[in-house]
Amino acid sequence: MSRREQRHLWECTIRLVPYSQTTGIPALARNKNKTVGLVIVQLITAITFGMVFLSAAPLRVHAEDFYKGKTIKFVVGYSPGGLFDSLTRLVARHFGKHVPGNPNVIVDNMTGAGGIILGNHLYHVAKPDGLTVGAWATPLILQQLIGTDAITFDGRRFGYLGAPGAEDAVCAFNEASGIKTVDDWFAAKRPIKIGAIAPGTSTSDVPKLFQAAVGLPMQIIEGFKGGAEVRLAVENAEVDGYCGSWQSVKLTWSQAVTSGRIRLVLQMTLASHPEIKQVPLAVSYAKTNEARRLLRVVSVYRNPYIYSVPPATPADRLQILQKAFVDTVEDAELLAEAKKSRQEIEPLDGPTIANTIAGLYEFDSATLARLREVLKK
Repeated sequence: MSRREQRHLWECTIRLVPYSQTTGIPALARNKNKTVGLVIVQLITAITFGMVFLSAAPLRVHAEDFYKGKTIKFVVGYSPGGLFDSLTRLVARHFGKHVPGNPNVIVDNMTGAGGIILGNHLYHVAKPDGLTVGAWATPLILQQLIGTDAITFDGRRFGYLGAPGAEDAVCAFNEASGIKTVDDWFAAKRPIKIGAIAPGTSTSDVPKLFQAAVGLPMQIIEGFKGGAEVRLAVENAEVDGYCGSWQSVKLTWSQAVTSGRIRLVLQMTLASHPEIKQVPLAVSYAKTNEARRLLRVVSVYRNPYIYSVPPATPADRLQILQKAFVDTVEDAELLAEAKKSRQEIEPLDGPTIANTIAGLYEFDSATLARLREVLKK
């Protein structure tokens, strides 16, 4: 039982005992049988806290019985070596010690269709037993809302553990592209090829939104299994550039950026990342209200990486995993490891993710129609 629930139960019990408005003590204690009244109040108090203790205890005992000797599997919907895969492996290394019973924790990958295959699997196939945690992306909810046929899940029915980190999208180009600045991009005589994973990922959706908002010439080449493959294609000049997370770029391309082989041209965010303040913001090129509205949708992509369990997972196990996630991302050893590997931990908890996703289902029909037009190209 949470502290809020304990407090609520305590307040409900207190309301059963009428108080004097003048003395502030229970009215039962002010009649002729003061001793009897006080004993009753004390008895109610003891019963109340006994109930709280007993109601909380079975949850932990049951959890220890269930998770002891078991294995929790994190399944990442993208290829090994990408930012989300790396973050998930970091979380998994520390997760088990924060779950009652200290289960083993492993990481697997289920790639394809930009995370859609995993999302559908989690929804229809995975057992709702609290042992499978899907690692996929919030923007797939937008794809569901605009009617992408391949998506057969309802994002409101998953149980959410949380999100481990943020993603600040930046467009980066190789030397062969000839793009050094946004002005170069606007002046390009051909569509600039942007490598991307698939609809429902920031690598695909964010440049589409920006193209619709400001009209930059670009051709989005989808079909890569993950960010690592896109970056390799940029290095080999198969495509001109990549619009993905700065967090990934600085981990994998720091030397290339420093040497000038990879050039940062544009931040696709609403606010500058403190490490690349010199790179201009996309929103500054939005000249109309519609353009600004489209770019505000980009905020959905800032915390795209989420962990969830299948629908109908028992509530007590979901609560245990939610708490374990929060404890894990606050773990001093994890934070030290993240700092050493230059991985940014900027978590959101499960209830916050659930509320954010519920809000997406409140988009009006006009907004969805415009997003459908932009994102289903």
